[in-house]
Amino acid sequence: MALKAAQRIYNPADLTRAGNPSIIPAMPTHKPAAAAKILTVFLLLQVLGSGDLTPKDQIEQIRAFTRAYEFDYVSWTIDALELKFVQASLDTKDYLDAPAQKQVVLDYIVLVRQIQNVEDQLSDIYTDPAISNPDRAAAPIRRQLDNLYSSRDHLGPLAESVLQNMLAAVTTELGFNPGGQPLPPVLYHATPLPWALIVSPRNIIQQDANISLETELTMEEHIQLEDQISKALNVSTLVVPVGGIGTYPTMIAQTTNLNWLAEVIGHEWIHNFLTLRPLGAMYNRSGEIRTMNETAANIAGKEIGARLIERFFPEFVPPPPAPESSAGSSQAAGAEPPVFDFRAEMYQTRITADALLADGKIEEAEVYMEARRLFFWDNGYRHIRKLNQAYFAFHGAYADTPESAAGEDPVGEAVRALRAQSRSLVDFVRAIAWITSFEELKETVEGK
Repeated sequence: MALKAAQRIYNPADLTRAGNPSIIPAMPTHKPAAAAKILTVFLLLQVLGSGDLTPKDQIEQIRAFTRAYEFDYVSWTIDALELKFVQASLDTKDYLDAPAQKQVVLDYIVLVRQIQNVEDQLSDIYTDPAISNPDRAAAPIRRQLDNLYSSRDHLGPLAESVLQNMLAAVTTELGFNPGGQPLPPVLYHATPLPWALIVSPRNIIQQDANISLETELTMEEHIQLEDQISKALNVSTLVVPVGGIGTYPTMIAQTTNLNWLAEVIGHEWIHNFLTLRPLGAMYNRSGEIRTMNETAANIAGKEIGARLIERFFPEFVPPPPAPESSAGSSQAAGAEPPVFDFRAEMYQTRITADALLADGKIEEAEVYMEARRLFFWDNGYRHIRKLNQAYFAFHGAYADTPESAAGEDPVGEAVRALRAQSRSLVDFVRAIAWITSFEELKETVEGK
């Protein structure tokens, strides 16, 4: 039943154009036009620009290893825009009333889950030593995947159009769009994302390079690049996955988590919004500016995503957190060990690593971080392949919570303080959008 629903093709010829009160209210439609092309060029230049954080000769030294593996943003953007232009010209979503639009998104989530399950089955076939002829065993699985991919090609762009309009409606409600239309228009495309090669000095946690690599690279190729660059340049390196990229249209990872999807679409649109203003245009100017951008986008993305879920998918609103038990009642109930707190442990790891590096104890810091990685592994966090300076240089830019991989970074604390002082989310974003340094941010927070 679910498979049939997910594979449904929404044909405008078979539907009646919506024109009644059941249509999602206040959901502006927007078609990318010539202005979108201009915005695309500008936003793409911001993404591709290397900024002035790292000397060009060092960037070129790194790219001597990565150039053959770097992601082609220009081709991706052209293809994504063509897809968006076709979808906008069809106006398929406008033939669907509110319940049907919601069902499109839910069907798409089901379809993605099925694709991931079948892809796992295919992977298992090629790793099962008991299967003597994996190609023959995989043939029916491949045919099933081809059918699912075909359904995704039809359903995916429509689901994206629906979610784009939902986000546009939410940003209008929040006051971002005084003219009734988001600027820039909300455009995103779910796609396999490039990997990010992060480079940091060994003696300090600092992102010196973030280079996008082709999506098809294997783990072995990631490790080979990391090792080659770290040995040749005496730096810390790590290839990391990303959830979204603020190109235009923005790039979003395929997922079955609707709450996460709404949050990341909001996060990346905020990047597009900021790119048209000083803070975003200066993204690569310094580590402090980058942290201001990412922390603001994280804060806003979470609030926008939560509002979208609350309005259009209320059944997906997470339950409120359970009240914490008092120490006395915990002891009386006697017994359960405290839950492992990943954020708090990672925060402590960052603080200790920073202190060791500040004392010039580079090797000790690296030994400590590896020991902590094994500690996280023992506590169920097995996705951390390396815990090093590059890891913290990347994850430390997202400082929207007090305890995080950012450690005691005062930049994130100031961004959070500005949000707390702001009357609304839109006031916060508009205020920080015009701030161009950490000093100016501190003065704003302190009321100077």
